[in-house]
Amino acid sequence: FARMFVQVCLYFYCKCLWRCLKFVVRKLTGQCELQRICYNTKPGAARTMKIEASLKGSKSKRLQTSVNVHPDAIEKTIDDIMELKRINPDINPQLGVSLQACLLQIVGYRNLIAEVEKLRREPYDSENPQHEEMLLKLWKCLKPNSPLKARISKQWCEIGFQGDDPKTDFRGMGLLGLYNLVYFAEWDTEIAQQVLSDSLHPKYREVTKKELSQLSKAEWEKKKFDKAIGYSFAIVGINITDLAYNLLVSGALKTHFYNVAPEAPTLTHFQQTFCYLMHEFHKFWIDEDPLDIMEFNRVREKFYKRILKQLQNPEMALCPHFAASESLINM
Repeated sequence: FARMFVQVCLYFYCKCLWRCLKFVVRKLTGQCELQRICYNTKPGAARTMKIEASLKGSKSKRLQTSVNVHPDAIEKTIDDIMELKRINPDINPQLGVSLQACLLQIVGYRNLIAEVEKLRREPYDSENPQHEEMLLKLWKCLKPNSPLKARISKQWCEIGFQGDDPKTDFRGMGLLGLYNLVYFAEWDTEIAQQVLSDSLHPKYREVTKKELSQLSKAEWEKKKFDKAIGYSFAIVGINITDLAYNLLVSGALKTHFYNVAPEAPTLTHFQQTFCYLMHEFHKFWIDEDPLDIMEFNRVREKFYKRILKQLQNPEMALCPHFAASESLINM
């Protein structure tokens, strides 16, 4: 109880001290916190995240709710902020422009989460012609020279689904998993086909002396050659969709989107980020050189932590130009 009491007192002391410090700085500089951020921080994640924190942490309810307005109400919201902060827009025209860009990103990120969540919650419906059309497009993009013999077919395993009917594999991520895979296959076709090809073909590897001493001759021969770069392409794509979804919902992707989307981030930005994560995970998987697919969760978790660490840098843009990595083609 004593420790909790001290923590509560310390919290309120720091909060009051911080507000007093802000008041003093405003009197000395003649600028409110929003002005200081916009004038002293370059555009991008660093500025937008500071503006977002400042608005959410304000004692004014009008400022707190400004990060949740409809995109069409942003201009009026900025007018309200300027009025509340007693800032003359004629003397500070750039402030309004900067605040508008930041609010578009903040509100857009929130709306993107809602859009992605809606897709994730929508199940794949084999009775829906649009769903079926997208699924068939995925096959055509990845296997243009191999016609699908039937809708229910073992051929689906060739692109990394688990059974004869892919619809059962979309349960975890719903339509979001299919949307991402189709986007990857359609817009980064060459890379997607290369990654799929790599995931299917065994790769020779050296067996260590320690492994050799623990294996029979038959096991050694199997280990020697049964080293697929090897994972199920479609299943991993759905899994990486889950990874991207968690990065988005946790707010970790704010750094990336606020740096690459000059206004509101869209579903296309999310899908392009998914493509980047697929590229990077493929390279990471090869570098990790796992013994078999049973190590997938370990490699995925390590990859996830690496991406999280990168996103802690406020200047980080995972894929600033959303271009496929040239290096994968020559691997």
